[in-house]
Amino acid sequence: MDKYKKATLILGDGSKFTGYSFGYEASVAGEIVFNTAMTGYPESLTDPSYRGQVLVLTYPSIGNYGVPGKTEKDGMPEFFESEHIHVTALIISDYSAKYNHWNASQSLGDWLKAEKVPGLFGIDTRKLTKIIREKGCMLAKIVFDDDIAFFDPNKTNLVKEVSIKEKTVYGKGNYRILLIDCGVKNNIIRYLLRYDTTVIRVPWDYNYLDEEFDGLFISNGPGDPTQCIPTIGHLKVSIQKGQPVFGICLGHQLTALASGAKTYKLKFGHRSHNQPVLQAGTNKAYLSSQNHGFAVENASIPDGWESLFINLNDQSNEGIRHKTKPIFTTQFHPEASSGPTDTAFLFEEFIAAVKKVKS
Repeated sequence: MDKYKKATLILGDGSKFTGYSFGYEASVAGEIVFNTAMTGYPESLTDPSYRGQVLVLTYPSIGNYGVPGKTEKDGMPEFFESEHIHVTALIISDYSAKYNHWNASQSLGDWLKAEKVPGLFGIDTRKLTKIIREKGCMLAKIVFDDDIAFFDPNKTNLVKEVSIKEKTVYGKGNYRILLIDCGVKNNIIRYLLRYDTTVIRVPWDYNYLDEEFDGLFISNGPGDPTQCIPTIGHLKVSIQKGQPVFGICLGHQLTALASGAKTYKLKFGHRSHNQPVLQAGTNKAYLSSQNHGFAVENASIPDGWESLFINLNDQSNEGIRHKTKPIFTTQFHPEASSGPTDTAFLFEEFIAAVKKVKS
């Protein structure tokens, strides 16, 4: 342990944990959250929805399969969800500096250092997670030498930080899908490209109302959905037009806000690969991959809309749909990456709606 520098994790409630650095050595601050997934740290770390957050991985040993190489496919990193790491810092129990995987090109620690992201191991993540579960998500900071102030990322427009800056087009298919990028995961684009589509990716606040497209997609993203005022305004117009719309995660929340529903902050959020959801009105349950800290109030869903999925753990809303128009959303990630693909059929349903309207 002598070769690893010590650092202190300080929570907003005053709790302190001492750990060993295996990443970039700099003091940082953000909101601390936990993820119970057993695999998929390259995908999680590059998920823009984690922007501003100190991520705790509850699986005990991390790093044993290293980090994939930075190859590209379809104009995107092939094995990552975005171009860079988005978490503020990573907290784990045991770090495996030695790795072995056919696709690995470097260690997790070297990747964190290259991306200037702190990482601590040797921390009791079980105890830490229990604190977060009991008291809820809270502010946290990692201190090396000089102390710093706490920082609340939810008070800033995180979507603006992670959204694309200029329009980008993928594919040359027959069906034009306009994707509002609020912090999109690459695997969403990969899934859409499977269905003979041209995906037009635009910034979060882009005025797309005069654009020509066959279906509208609103992506996942970080932070408080009420920060995205321009996006909500544009979505209100799209809902009135009755265009095919599919929203995932933050896209679900933004569509709900545009419909007149309300959102609220969950106590500690849903971040795992094993969240069970029930399709409303059926006995069909699915395992889902999730990463969100806000949710839609079931009681606030307006007339003309209905719940599409419900979380079986806490009964929170996991999706809505319009009763007469081809508009639906999910709080979870049907495209997973990483996680189960039980609900990937929802992409087919969206494309089917697009084809029906276009024909």
